[in-house]
Amino acid sequence: MKLSLDVLREDMRKKDREIIRLLNERSQISVQIGQVKGQTGLEVYNPAQEARVFNYLQELNGGPLSGRQVTAIFREIISASRDLQKPMNIAYLGPEASFSHQAARLHFGTSSRFWPQQGIARVFDEVEKGAMEWGVVPVENSLEGSVNVTLDRLVLTPLKIQAEMYLRISQCLISQAKSMKGIKNVYSHQQGLAQCQAWLRAHLPNAVLGEMESTAAAAQMVRGKKTAAAIGSALAADTYGLNRLAEGIEDNPSNTTRFLVIGRGEGTPTGDDKTSIIFATPNFPGSLHRALASFAKRKINLAKIESHPVKERMWEYLFFVDMIGHMNDKAVKNCIKALKDKTVYLKILGSYPQAKDGL
Repeated sequence: MKLSLDVLREDMRKKDREIIRLLNERSQISVQIGQVKGQTGLEVYNPAQEARVFNYLQELNGGPLSGRQVTAIFREIISASRDLQKPMNIAYLGPEASFSHQAARLHFGTSSRFWPQQGIARVFDEVEKGAMEWGVVPVENSLEGSVNVTLDRLVLTPLKIQAEMYLRISQCLISQAKSMKGIKNVYSHQQGLAQCQAWLRAHLPNAVLGEMESTAAAAQMVRGKKTAAAIGSALAADTYGLNRLAEGIEDNPSNTTRFLVIGRGEGTPTGDDKTSIIFATPNFPGSLHRALASFAKRKINLAKIESHPVKERMWEYLFFVDMIGHMNDKAVKNCIKALKDKTVYLKILGSYPQAKDGL
């Protein structure tokens, strides 16, 4: 017998009532957890614990919701729970609706408070002086490479990397206009324009292109202009009340940026972690090989190794390394101990959960 739509909707309402009841019961427990954290001096935001929660939820999930959908739903539930415990302030590379803002919202959830900063250095400054609890900064892009300002500040900062996330950069053509027919000017950040060259040649070959300091700034600038459009994110379109004339216009669909969460404190192991370090080797042949042998001997996989010039010291380099494992793991701990004897400078940037599903 076919169920009527009214019967199905009544069943859905019953489930909704039960979900609301359970969410509020969960929230009451969350408030109690916050009180215990406050008494013991623990931070409300604990990326390692949250990673364990998400892993547990994946084990429970039997579908039809996908793992990514379950994560997205509980990301907001956890965000609301954190806000009940203590409102959180997160600094990010602005302006509002930038890709850094989008990454921060996806990672922390929308119940957190986000504060745009003019420049990556300002994000570090605000967290270092305690005005913000956490910061979100881009560290590398799959097409453009590393973000040097972020690497420079990681060398000097007392802060630690707390988490990582990957955001696929999907560009949209956004405008006050309702169609592309009358678009004469297109504005965006230099990289935004470069990432959409082929699409622009095919669809708006006569448009005059203009560079802006960011994709979000371009979105702000075209508000109220019916003959101008910006290249930016879907979030920028929603934030500034613009229409999405076309989506996914980037020439390379694999364009992805990696972001870091920075803050104070050490992360606890989850069993699926990364540790980031910086080191410098003595200036003699084979010194880098000797250092890298410390990883190979202990069968530690390197997710990344990159040289970075030392400021004000010509032809001297630091090496940034991301290794698989936590600094409390025996192999990683012994590796770092061995590296101290083979380097002239060594700094642990932090151990943190490996990103799952980009987040």
